[in-house]
Formats: sequence, C-alpha cells, structure tokens
Amino acid sequence: MTESPYTIRGETGDWEVVVGLEVHAQITTNAKLFSGAATAFGAEPNTQVSLVDAAMPGMLPVPNRECIRQAVRTGMAIEAQINRWSRFDRKNYFYADLPQGYQISQLYHPLVGEGAIDISLDDKNPDAHGKRIGVERIHVEQDAGKLMHDQHPTRSYVDLNRSGVALMEIVSKPDMTSPAEAGAYLRKLRSILRYVGSCDGNMEEGSMRADVNVSVRKAGEPFGTRTETKNVNSVRFVMAVVEQEARRQVEVLEDGGRIVQETRLYDPDRNETRSMRSKEDAHDYRYFPDPDLLPLELDEAFLAECRASLPELPDTKRRRYEALGITPYAAAVLTAEVEAARWFDALLDCGAAPVAAANWTTSELFGALNRTGKDIENAPVSPTQAAELLGLIADGTLSSTLAKQVFEIMLETGQGAAAVVEEHGLKQTSDTGEIERVIAEVMAANEDKVADYRGGKDKLFGFFVGQTMKAMGGKANPGVVNEVLKKALSQPE
Repeated sequence: MTESPYTIRGETGDWEVVVGLEVHAQITTNAKLFSGAATAFGAEPNTQVSLVDAAMPGMLPVPNRECIRQAVRTGMAIEAQINRWSRFDRKNYFYADLPQGYQISQLYHPLVGEGAIDISLDDKNPDAHGKRIGVERIHVEQDAGKLMHDQHPTRSYVDLNRSGVALMEIVSKPDMTSPAEAGAYLRKLRSILRYVGSCDGNMEEGSMRADVNVSVRKAGEPFGTRTETKNVNSVRFVMAVVEQEARRQVEVLEDGGRIVQETRLYDPDRNETRSMRSKEDAHDYRYFPDPDLLPLELDEAFLAECRASLPELPDTKRRRYEALGITPYAAAVLTAEVEAARWFDALLDCGAAPVAAANWTTSELFGALNRTGKDIENAPVSPTQAAELLGLIADGTLSSTLAKQVFEIMLETGQGAAAVVEEHGLKQTSDTGEIERVIAEVMAANEDKVADYRGGKDKLFGFFVGQTMKAMGGKANPGVVNEVLKKALSQPE
C-alpha cells in the first residue's frame, strides 16, 4: 500500500512541502582539522585552543589526515563519488567567535560528490516502502567557537574550544517531502555515521546538528523560496521545524504575503521558528582558494585502505539477518543502532539460534533495558550469558515462563543462567507421573468445570492448563501438561 503524499491543507487547496537538510557532523578524531589541539567534549572553556585555533599571526594550518580519511570513508558508505582532487576555500565573514575572520571550508571542489541514502517509513517492510534521498556533497570544514551570553549580565564571553574542530557538512538534495521523511533520513544518516565510526552522532552534545531548509508549493509548480532554520539538535525538533515552518509559510502565502529567503531559529518551548537574519548567498562570503593550503590529492592506496576499513553497513546487515529467517521488523530494530547490532552479532557467534535470539533480544532484553534506563553497551547480561539462557530454553530445561524468572534474577545478580537454575531450583519438569498427580488434584477441586468441559465447553481447557501450571510453580513442561491433560479430560466419568 502506497503512503498518501504529505500535504498541508490551506484555504486555497493543498500545498506540497519540500525539505533539504544540511547536517554538520563532528568528525571522530582526537585533534582538530588544522591543529593538534584536543577535541574532548565538556572541557573547561578555552583549554583546548592552539595558536592556530586562536589565529595568532604567522600560524599556518596543517590538514589532519585522519579527518580526511573519515570523510572519505563516510562518502564510500553512501556510495558517493570520491573526488581525488579537492580544495579548501576561505568563507569570509566577521563574528566574535571566528578569530580568523574567515572559515576554512570547501565550496567549489568538495572532497565527496553525489551519493544517496535509502530510508523507509515502514519498519515491517523496509525494502517495499523505501525511498532514496540524494546527497549532493560532503565537504570538510572547521567549526567556529561559541559565544556565551549567560555568564554576565552585560557581557558576552567567547569559548574557542570548538574553534577548528573538524566537521563534515553533509548536504542532501531537496528530496524529502514530509516531517517523517526528514526524521527517517536523519536517523539513517546518524546510524551510518556511527557504523562507520566517523561521528558519534550525539546531537545533545552538539556533535551532530542540522540546518533545515523548507519551502512549499502547489503541485506541479517550481520550488518556492526556502528558509533555513539553523542548528537544530534533535530528530524530533527537525520534524517539528518542517511541520511548523511549512505551516507558517502557507499562512503567509495565503494571506497575500511572500516568503523571504532568510535564516531562522527554532524555539522548542514555543514550538515555533523565528527570524534571525536575511539569508546570504555564496557570493556574499567572497569565497576564494585558501592560499595557505595545497589542494588535496588522494592516491589509490589511500582510497583502497579507506574502502577496506569499512564495516558491514546497516542495510547489508539487515538483509543478512533476514536471510537467517529473522523478520524484517526485528532485523530493522536490531540494526538501527550499531551497538545493538554488535551485541546481537556476538550472541550469534555464541551459537544462539538466529530467530529465537532475535525474538528474545527485541522483546526481553530491550524491554529490560528500557525499564532500567540502561543502554546495550552497559547491559547487565552479556551475549555469552544470553546464549546460555537461550540454550536452556531450546533443550527444554526452561519453559518460557521459567526463562523470564531466570532472566530477572540474572539482571539482579549478574549470575549465569545455569547457576540461577541450579541455585533456585527452576528447572522445568517433564515427569509425567508428577504432572498426572497434580492434574488429578486440579480436576478433583473443579469437578463442576470438568463436567462443563466434557459437556462441550472446550474453552475451559485453558483454565485447567493454567491451574496445573500454577500448582506446579510454572515448572511443568507445557507440552507434557497439554498432552496429559487432554487424555485425562477425555476419560469417561
């Protein structure tokens, strides 16, 4: 079933929404793009600033090879064109947190050219309801510093810790047409970056943020004038920006106004965008080639090393899981975050049956992590312990009910499954003699229901199963209980 196009209903009819994202992703590296200063998050202000970052006279930038390598690997992960020749440009503007008076970026000759990212709005059938979002380019640039306005009632301060931090600017094409698509694109991009290891994707720390470009138009008309909402730092907020800014533009146009090309900011408390300044064009920044930096020229050996270092990516891993019999939904859940996929791969390496392992991980383990507020990297149960528990279920030692009890004890104590079973006596029994004795007691205590069952009320069978399992503390083998119970209830009075 094809999803209906997302539109905004106005007084003059339906309006289409056009969305493009410019994502700034901080490159995972211990040093900045052009200096050896550290990049650790949360450091005291102005403690990670080199002479280069502070733009002291005579200081020359030197490119960080690892930053270039990570950007190339990211381009390869989205099947983008890798440009063997690229160049750094100066983007000139004045601001207090930009000590050089310019930002070193790549406008004319970026490191990475066109690529694409596949998204889906249907986890249950990702391939059947997918969409390809074009990526126009990935270029490498340095971040600016940070202005701090809340330290003094009449003064602002500058923290240059982020000045010179390496960023990838990942520019999508205007291929998204709804808040949901924008959210799916950003989640998928973040997942790929984390798999590759080129960015940690921690939007709450500012290491990944998005500029959201939105315009509206009537069906069949050319693109409308777009606005750019800067530095949006969560997937939820990106979706809210698309929704609210599109509705604002429709209201302006239907009131006879016009959309101004401008830069806006998002206020999450009021769930609205507000104008910041008019939007500049590229020529306003007087771009020109940086005279202190030679062009980047990549050789085949460097590209081969980058290509060989790529991990199995989320879509490939998801299809591998599906080939093992795992449902598309479970495969999508398991591969959405690289940490979960690594944990699950380790579980499979321990010999766990794929389908049972996937079902248990997505239900029991993820449920426990949600309850305890822990992430999978700090899961209190290791893949080895989980494999042991699943093995005891598979060989009949534990029923599903007993397995839940064992798992809860494992979460509390950190013990292995076999040790918990032994210590607490939770082993499932298939002793037909014991089960027959308990069933006889249950039937004797419920003679009226036995008569009703034999009189045709078949649904009472579940009642007898439940009573038997309860009497045996959940330790009876359900299959044996069903078999013995059917025989007992079918006997004449």
